[in-house]
Amino acid sequence: MHKLICAPLFACFVVACAAPSAVAEKPNIVIIYADDIGYGDLSCYGATAVRTPNCDRLANEGIKFTGGYCTAATCTPSRYSLLTGEYNWRKRGTGIASGNAKMIIKPGRTTLASVLRDAGYKTAVVGKWHLGLGAGNVDWNKPISPGPRDIGFDYSYIMAATGDRVPCVYVEQGKVVGLDPDDPLYTSYRKPFPGQPTGKSHRDTLKMDWSHGHNATIINGISRIGHQKGGVAASWVDEDMADEFAGQAVKFIERNKDRPFFLFFATHDVHVPRVPHPRFVGKTKMGPRGDAIVQFDWQVGQILKTLDRLGLTDNTLVLVSSDNGPVLDDGYKDQAVTHLGQHKPAGPWRAGKYSVFEGGTRMPFIVRWPARIKPGESEAIISQVDFTATFAALTGQALADGDAPDSLNVLPALLGESDKGRDHVVQNAGGLTAIRMGDWKYIPPGNVRDNLGPWARAKIEAPGHLYNLKADPNERNNLAAKHPEKLAELRAKLEEVKAASKTRP
Repeated sequence: MHKLICAPLFACFVVACAAPSAVAEKPNIVIIYADDIGYGDLSCYGATAVRTPNCDRLANEGIKFTGGYCTAATCTPSRYSLLTGEYNWRKRGTGIASGNAKMIIKPGRTTLASVLRDAGYKTAVVGKWHLGLGAGNVDWNKPISPGPRDIGFDYSYIMAATGDRVPCVYVEQGKVVGLDPDDPLYTSYRKPFPGQPTGKSHRDTLKMDWSHGHNATIINGISRIGHQKGGVAASWVDEDMADEFAGQAVKFIERNKDRPFFLFFATHDVHVPRVPHPRFVGKTKMGPRGDAIVQFDWQVGQILKTLDRLGLTDNTLVLVSSDNGPVLDDGYKDQAVTHLGQHKPAGPWRAGKYSVFEGGTRMPFIVRWPARIKPGESEAIISQVDFTATFAALTGQALADGDAPDSLNVLPALLGESDKGRDHVVQNAGGLTAIRMGDWKYIPPGNVRDNLGPWARAKIEAPGHLYNLKADPNERNNLAAKHPEKLAELRAKLEEVKAASKTRP
């Protein structure tokens, strides 16, 4: 565990002297946000069936956290919490968004991006968005507003939702990239367009077959969720997506190398459909999912090489994490289950994506800033909901009372200057909210999704389940009957958090 590096009196002197310098010499900030990568998917977290040398480099040169969390076990709610500093379950409409969803974050709201923009940073989001665009009934053939620019991002090059949902196009600064005005783009999540082939009607033509749900419009030989018509020239090629997003991220860094910048680089890997570029195919024995992990690590490497080349490495804070836990069969027959072997995508934790068990929200979480952070490992509990308050503190920005209501300033833990982060962390999945305090975790009564797809259901009986994560990381031994006082303590804390309008002091 990373230890406090200064005696208390000296620590106060260091903080007092270093804070103005840290604000004046603002570090560049790059958050690399994986999609569906689990705690055990990276070799620096124990994976042996796949090697991730670029993530390993970050872990060796920075801090590898073992208690890092996203807030929810699915993508849209985690992204919402990361940017707003608010638990997703406080706001209706923050579930998994469709490709046609309107903008979920209210324009003008304080976000991580707007805080850093106000601190003098050039800000960008590149990659997966999945937080809705426009005000409803988006016309993809016209400038789209509101969007990322309305919540603090100066630049955006994104996909609207996910790779398995229409529209299958890139959107740059509110406009569909490469759209031919003579071939307008239309989408629908209600009914198909007459005459358009689908995964059901033309299943024998698919280059990747679907297992469930992903059987509507065919783009690039893969059927998706939802229906798309037109926009042929603008439609992406899945195999090129990592190159496209990594290339745009590198260009943003190059354009802003002489000023502080914040890059939210949200990769698509390893979300379905998993269609890595041919140069990554066969790099593992786990099929497309394993090869997509290698491709993700390559994208991390592209960022690191760019920082090295431009002389920016020393004063750039790079953070790698993921939006939720791993999943195997998530709608396509890509051999993720049959080729898994001994690989454990969630590491020692139970379940994964869609689950309130630890595997759903306990994430790989690596932070490197050579100018400030000493390499090590930390057990401090940190949640992605804390990014807004923490980076506000780092850059000397004040938050108004209503801003980032659940975001805590955990900067000392993030920088490795303290082994204490949060005293509790809240986890959400499928309408169920659990809490971890120290080594203990409480899950209230309800149904919990188990396994990694295909799924099973675990029934949490009243009064709920209590686990000691240190002794029982796989959450198999329910201690509720043996420690009723501890269960009552955690249940009361969870009820307190849910009843409050905010948890930030």
